[in-house]
Amino acid sequence: MANSSCSSLMIGLALFVLALGSANATLSTNHYYSSCPKLLDTVKCTVESAISKEARMGASLLRLFFHDCFVNGCDGSILLDDTSSFTGEKHAKPNNNSARGFEVIDAIKSAVEEVCPGVVSCADILAIAARDSVNILGGPSWDVKLGRRDARTASLSAANNGIPAPTSNLNQLISRFSALGLSTNDLVALSGGHTIGQARCTTFRGRIYNETNIDGSFARMRQSSCPRSTGSGDNNLAPLDLETPTSFDHHYFKNLVEKKGLLHSDQQLFNGGSTDSIVSDYSTNPTSFSSDFATAMIKMGDISPLTGSNGEIRKNCRSVN
Repeated sequence: MANSSCSSLMIGLALFVLALGSANATLSTNHYYSSCPKLLDTVKCTVESAISKEARMGASLLRLFFHDCFVNGCDGSILLDDTSSFTGEKHAKPNNNSARGFEVIDAIKSAVEEVCPGVVSCADILAIAARDSVNILGGPSWDVKLGRRDARTASLSAANNGIPAPTSNLNQLISRFSALGLSTNDLVALSGGHTIGQARCTTFRGRIYNETNIDGSFARMRQSSCPRSTGSGDNNLAPLDLETPTSFDHHYFKNLVEKKGLLHSDQQLFNGGSTDSIVSDYSTNPTSFSSDFATAMIKMGDISPLTGSNGEIRKNCRSVN
């Protein structure tokens, strides 16, 4: 399905590229309407192909966008490889050996460059790929605001300090999201992105062995593939959503109500605190979750974008021009 549509898309396309004015300093859903009219179809083709080969890739692309936006804004900085002048974000603790999907972003960028060279930023490609990943796996869609430009540098320290850790408590989560203009409701909705994807044993070992607000049978099941001793099975994976790990739905919240959240930070959302009522609502109201998730993703995409003449449009997402 994806291959045939992609093939037809690439045949006979004429380049239709207009110069981007540096005065445009706001994001809009029609930013590339004239300068790259085939952009959205081109991105979706590549994302569909990647997810058809590995369903987990959808979660990985969504996570890349999240980890990009939470570090100095949605500027594509997470995509930069290290250079002699800086150590980038890929090797920060939240990303090292876990952030993935970079090769898919490379493939999307190559396809977009064929259609409209030098026009579309890597930061915008991340935003579109995240939306498409959610929608392809059964989640909501939304109109992505575009017009971001790419950072010329990245920050290891900002990534280490800016991305919430899986050991975060509720107050830490609320504080970090609030600092970026995201509400407590946004926090819970965006955490619902954990309805897809997997986590490494090293991120949830402490929870399954040391915490009491966890279903006993669930803890024992996870212990079977995540030994207590550090260094043993650290990279063994478990689904973040016990029930439907490759479908974007509301089961993540049902798991929390049953004390089957995989990460400490997940279960903190339903642990006798201020977010319990939101989790309860989402656990029984998938429409409410889908709507709030889409709204929160749009808000997250507005975090400190580079626009106008700031930054650049990278030719290669891994390196500055």
